[in-house]
Amino acid sequence: MLRKILILLIGVIFCFVFIFYSTEKIYAQEEPGIKSKLRVPDANSVQIITLTDGSKIIGRIVNIGENDIEFKSDIGVMTIPVLKIVDIREVPASSIKKGTYWFPNPNTTRLYFAPTGRMLKKGEGYFADYYIFFPMAAYGITENISIGGGFSIIPFIDFGQQIFYLTPKVGLKAAESLNLAAGALLVKIPDFDNGYSPLVGILYGVATFGKEDLSFTAGFGYGFEGGDFASKPMIMLGGEARLTRRLSFVTENWIFPGVDEPLISYGLRLFGEKMSVDLAFINIIGEGIIFPGFPYIDFVFNF
Repeated sequence: MLRKILILLIGVIFCFVFIFYSTEKIYAQEEPGIKSKLRVPDANSVQIITLTDGSKIIGRIVNIGENDIEFKSDIGVMTIPVLKIVDIREVPASSIKKGTYWFPNPNTTRLYFAPTGRMLKKGEGYFADYYIFFPMAAYGITENISIGGGFSIIPFIDFGQQIFYLTPKVGLKAAESLNLAAGALLVKIPDFDNGYSPLVGILYGVATFGKEDLSFTAGFGYGFEGGDFASKPMIMLGGEARLTRRLSFVTENWIFPGVDEPLISYGLRLFGEKMSVDLAFINIIGEGIIFPGFPYIDFVFNF
């Protein structure tokens, strides 16, 4: 059985990686109104110009003419006709490392299952899929409030017998490198005997310390079933460290009340500007540990 699951996950991984690299090309398409984007940036910003031949140049506009611009890069000042420019993007100077643009991490609001203290911006959202059969979507209602949810798509089970889940979240930026959030995971699990099926879930609080490329997240949550809450909280500790332009290491670890063996997870996050794929392992620390652990996979597409 485990062998079949591994073969299925490997096939899904190849599909996700293909989609990942295909969708990256979408965001290099020509946009109208290039002239309206032209400006001389301040010292804290740099610009990335995409030309009609697909090449990209990193630097700053130093002068804007009627039909061309003067653009200063590492190789000097060059004159570029406006008609040759497909796109121009202004980014923080700190995002340029060794002459390469490191785009922002597209998946900062979650580790694997657990949320971070960071919030979606107003109007931002994402579609995610966990283990193929558990899709969800989330949307930023305001800078401080987001809502997400979905339902399982387990084969050969009627829609009414699927698992439904909702994830409201509120948060704020308490300091330059500190984000705080609170929320809930609400789950409706079907009762196949057509009896009473109470709402279960977790009420949580979480804090994220650090910057996008290197952060630590700590949180706690109280599980509940119906109106009954657990007497002790579960604890979550995790973090993310960006290794390269397109790769991060992510870990998420849980300590459950009354359980002696903590649950750990670790793996890699492959990402582009709008999509990420997590390839990880889940395990326990104790006598039942099996290295490297049970495979975990998800993907997230931002919109």
